[in-house]
Amino acid sequence: MAVSIELGKKLDKEFENLSLEEILDAPPSALAGLTEKHAELLAGMGIKTIRDLGSNKYFAVAGVLVALSNHTG
Repeated sequence: MAVSIELGKKLDKEFENLSLEEILDAPPSALAGLTEKHAELLAGMGIKTIRDLGSNKYFAVAGVLVALSNHTG
């Protein structure tokens, strides 16, 4: 099954038309709102790509906690 998602406003212009694999291999600064300085700080934590950022255990746990908070009374 093919899946399509619009990421144009979530990525810097130069990354908008890349494949998913190319986006995942791009630096975090490819995400709209993150700068080279942010990428440098993340690199100090071993996060050099969007793939690294998305699979980081601490960011994953934080994301789950926020998602859970949206579903609690």
